This record gives sequence, structure tokens and C-alpha cells, in this order.
Amino acid sequence: MPQLAWQKSSFSGGGEGECVELAATAPERIHLRESDHPHEIATTTSRAFAGLLHALKAGNLSR
Repeated sequence: MPQLAWQKSSFSGGGEGECVELAATAPERIHLRESDHPHEIATTTSRAFAGLLHALKAGNLSR
């Protein structure tokens, strides 16, 4: 995997830890990680990630 350019979520706190980070690569791949566990990376498609964001914003996910 190439070197990824990670970006922190705008909902993450400004301090260390508890940060969700993502990086995008071609073709249409999104990589997600928790800053406390940077070597554990989940990879999905941009379409699936957009669906997740839409469901989160709509409040359609239960805990």
C-alpha cells in the first residue's frame, strides 16, 4: 500500500487520541483508522462510505 495522506475528522477533538482519520486512494478507495490504533485500517469503496455518512447524518443507525 502506498504512503497514505491521513486527514482527521472535523468531529475529532483537537488533542491526541480519539480521532477518526481517513485517506483516499484511487480507484475510489477510502481507508479509515482510529488514531489510537493507526495500524488497524478498514478499507471500503467511496460509494459505501457515502452511504454510511448519509445514514449517520439521517440518524438511521441504531447503537
